[in-house]
Amino acid sequence: MTATIRGVDYYYVTVKDQPGEAARFLTHLAEARVHLLAFSAFPIGPGVVQFALFPESLEGLERTAARNGFAVVGPQRAFLIQGEDHLGALLDIHRKLQEAAINVYASSGVTDGRGGFGYIIYLRPEDQPRAAGALGV
Repeated sequence: MTATIRGVDYYYVTVKDQPGEAARFLTHLAEARVHLLAFSAFPIGPGVVQFALFPESLEGLERTAARNGFAVVGPQRAFLIQGEDHLGALLDIHRKLQEAAINVYASSGVTDGRGGFGYIIYLRPEDQPRAAGALGV
């Protein structure tokens, strides 16, 4: 049960925490045909939410955001891991990183309900080359 691991660029957009902001932003991206590999939203303070955007390609993201009044910050790097779900799938990844003395400072994962999973790990920039080696990327 092998996982596919790749480095991906991600970007941040900060918005007001109010109903419809994600729908409004995602509508603009869809209209511009910007395909996302992943999307996450999380609060970063009172009344403020940050979207983490993982575009398949940068084309159109910055232009669409600027045209619609959203400031995009990035790119930054993370690892996107996708594979067949099995007991210990994430343990295998974290064990490899532990053996290389690499700390994951944030992560997010989900199963697809059909036997697969997706997992994003965020590492400090200085740890990324060693992590790539440890993960065989």
